[in-house]
Amino acid sequence: MPRLSVVVPLHNVEAFAESTLRSLANNADPDFEFLLVDDCSTDSTPWVIDRWAEKHRGARVIRHEKNMGIAQARNSGIDAASGEFITFLDGDDWYGPGHLAELVCAMEELGCDFARTDHVQATGTERVIRRPPAPVRGIVMDPRDGIAPADTETMVDYPFVWAGIYRRHLFDDGGMRFATELRTAEDRLWTWHLHLKARTCASLGLHGVFYRRGVATSLTQIRDSRQLDFIPAYDALLKDLLKDPEAERFLPKAVRTYCAMIAFHIDKANEYEPSTARRLRREARAALHRMPEHTLEETLRTIDSARSRLLNRLRDGRKAA
Repeated sequence: MPRLSVVVPLHNVEAFAESTLRSLANNADPDFEFLLVDDCSTDSTPWVIDRWAEKHRGARVIRHEKNMGIAQARNSGIDAASGEFITFLDGDDWYGPGHLAELVCAMEELGCDFARTDHVQATGTERVIRRPPAPVRGIVMDPRDGIAPADTETMVDYPFVWAGIYRRHLFDDGGMRFATELRTAEDRLWTWHLHLKARTCASLGLHGVFYRRGVATSLTQIRDSRQLDFIPAYDALLKDLLKDPEAERFLPKAVRTYCAMIAFHIDKANEYEPSTARRLRREARAALHRMPEHTLEETLRTIDSARSRLLNRLRDGRKAA
């Protein structure tokens, strides 16, 4: 059994695939396997993947016959993984040399279910380190303690699934799969489920994973209806939380984050396609009416006045500025 499985979804990333795969080569180890999931690319990405995989032991190529999205691409990699640990890397990002060995070493020393790491945000030539908002680093914690309080940035606000490493048992029996009906925000729902399911976690001060920000083909740059998938994602989360024994502890955080997401998207609705903007306003209003009323009222009372006014206007059916 390999110690580590690295799941790499790739879709039309011909401009970055070479550097991504080169970074895998700089992290190669006989105990590591690289699962390259080609999500039906239509550019030269498949050719780049095949050429690289032929030269590197431990690389396996998984192909989708049709484009199924990043959630299913990650799930396909998880299903094929055989490592003691699993981690993820997006097809346009990269690792610094030796990062994966450090990641595995830290996990073996700590013995926890999962660990989240710092990452380096790369925008052109600019580099900025982003850190998980954990209260302590290098210490084993209860993942549920990383969810609340509602008015503070916490670990569930750090949805970068590739900035972490996860023990195999979390995925056993079909567990911890990404919701394939979500084209965006699947990472946010997954991160919440991770903190609700796992028993132990840690935050690591490693700076070896590089996130390429502002890529034109990234889902973060789209302006169509895929951006609205945060609504079913948070609806699913609220439904799950209402069944959780600690619902009262975590609902304020979930509702506050949901409201913040609505306000964020409404604020930039004019950047979306007109039909998407209209649908956003309509579905966001309906979402506010689905939230637990007492928790929503408390949220609107305690968040900043600008967002409170915007959300109250939206809920009341008045045009949001």
